Amino acid sequence: MVEFKAVINDVKTGKSYQVPVTGHHANSLIGKKIGDVVDGIFVGLPGYKLSITGGSDKDGFPMRRDLPGVKRRRILITKGIGFQTTEQGLRLRKSIRGNTISPEVSQLNLRITQFGSKPVDELIKVEEKKK
Repeated sequence: MVEFKAVINDVKTGKSYQVPVTGHHANSLIGKKIGDVVDGIFVGLPGYKLSITGGSDKDGFPMRRDLPGVKRRRILITKGIGFQTTEQGLRLRKSIRGNTISPEVSQLNLRITQFGSKPVDELIKVEEKKK
């Protein structure tokens, strides 16, 4: 069974929420690409629209928008997702996951693009840390 951790970014408040996605909701996200807009019902936010902004696979390799497919590939990169440098002209061959969601993906990054009638705090149960 496929299972994801969805990190949802609320652009109004600047808060992020982590929600587990399992079962048929997770299976319906397989095959979607970075940049696609999905319904919020998949993560427990009815009436919301969410945009997929990225993610990482089970081993921690990030997904990259400009790399098609579901496989992990070693590409030569100079800047962008998966590589930050302070030296000018430095290039490295790094392992990067493609832009399509597959069962190997463990974390999805989502951004709210259209808000529903209820606030996000009410729909997602925020666990308060005990001190």
